[in-house]
Amino acid sequence: MNLLETLHQFPIVEQVPDEQLQWFIDRAEVVSFPEETVIYKPGSPADHLILLLDGRIRIDAGTGGAGDELLAFEPHSVLGVLPFSRMKANVNWVIASSPVQMMQLHRTHLPDLIHSCYELTESLVHQMTTRVRDFTKQAQQNEKLASLGRLSAGLAHELNNPVAAVVRSADTLKTHMRATPEAFKAIMHLNLTDEQVDSVNTVFFKKVDQQSGPNPIQRLTLLERSSLEDEVADWLDDHGVDDTMDLVGPLIDYGFTVDDLDWVLEKIGDENLAGVSNWLVNNLVTEKLVFDISEASKRISILTDSIKNYTHMDRGGGKETVKLADGIHNTLTLLQHKVKSKHITVTVALPPSLPAICGWPGELNQVWTNLIDNAIDAMPDGGSLAIDSQVDKRPDGSEFVLTKVTDSGSGIPADITDKIFEPFFTTKEIGKGTGLGLDIVQGIIKHHNGSIKVKSVPGRTEFSVCLPTQ
Repeated sequence: MNLLETLHQFPIVEQVPDEQLQWFIDRAEVVSFPEETVIYKPGSPADHLILLLDGRIRIDAGTGGAGDELLAFEPHSVLGVLPFSRMKANVNWVIASSPVQMMQLHRTHLPDLIHSCYELTESLVHQMTTRVRDFTKQAQQNEKLASLGRLSAGLAHELNNPVAAVVRSADTLKTHMRATPEAFKAIMHLNLTDEQVDSVNTVFFKKVDQQSGPNPIQRLTLLERSSLEDEVADWLDDHGVDDTMDLVGPLIDYGFTVDDLDWVLEKIGDENLAGVSNWLVNNLVTEKLVFDISEASKRISILTDSIKNYTHMDRGGGKETVKLADGIHNTLTLLQHKVKSKHITVTVALPPSLPAICGWPGELNQVWTNLIDNAIDAMPDGGSLAIDSQVDKRPDGSEFVLTKVTDSGSGIPADITDKIFEPFFTTKEIGKGTGLGLDIVQGIIKHHNGSIKVKSVPGRTEFSVCLPTQ
């Protein structure tokens, strides 16, 4: 193999003089590995600059390389330690996906490389900065997708309830409307004056308007409702109205009492009572079904608005004025199913007067998702989650918004508290966490010129996020 010709195939060394490539060849070693060979394990020294001559190398997470593939290198790729790199140890499994042949230069030669081979050093440093930028971008994107994935199951459940309510109410309304012609016939046979019709309309819309606002009937106990049903049923029976049991429920739902029925009877007379009662109930049922569809549709709208605002799908990628309370409330809405399934009590204290900050809303939503989701995971069943924000004014006149996310979970052991923000560090089971969450969180907060701190003891873990208002 002519190594010099082979190196010319590497895109990054197009502008590197041959004498510098030969310098590299003279000091490097060509090694080969069979397919599925573990080249490096996590924690092993990162001692070599590697040029991949042939084959494919993958970077895996998980025990024994059995986890997800994080990254892959094809022929003519550069990996390993690079000039000026602070990399000391491998953090993941480095595995040969196919038979591999590579050229490796021990890091002890790097000082001489930097001193003797300017163009080669420049190319390798450029490769390192490109790698860091691409990896950071990919890691952030992966974590954003992971955040959305964690929300998707709960969102589907939250959407399913109002969607089912809409379908159920629409089907019931369709069946109910088929009975309307019979009710219409009964009404047409009534002898009502305009004044009497207006009286019936008045009581009808009065009750409907009450249902649209705070509904006092919903505060009735089971015993109170049962007693009221008996009273209304007896009144209808006493006045010769048929099908009493079909009428009582809707009348009670909308707050009709015996006094209301006495008032209606006084206005319309005995001969019209049965027809008017059936007309009232028929329209009350229609109103109830329409109301249920409306409320379920509003819930769907809230959920879709929350996911749209969470991802900022209809906005550009620049900085903008951000109200932290909006992002936190959206995140809680999307995580509501997970909160309810674990019976967690959530308290939120976000003052309306809280100043806005200038930042990237999508990135900040990732922060709240990770912190809140981690807090929920820390509480197996039951517990409390508290989120509060306040203005933090400094002696120099600068102003920050301090947001605390506190949970009553098991806490973070003291011996790993300093490691939780390190890349790929995770205490979760394999497949349940990449270890990038808090590292990404810290990066986002630094991107906003803020800071994050953690204090933890068993039964109380508090993450404090401080973000400047300017």
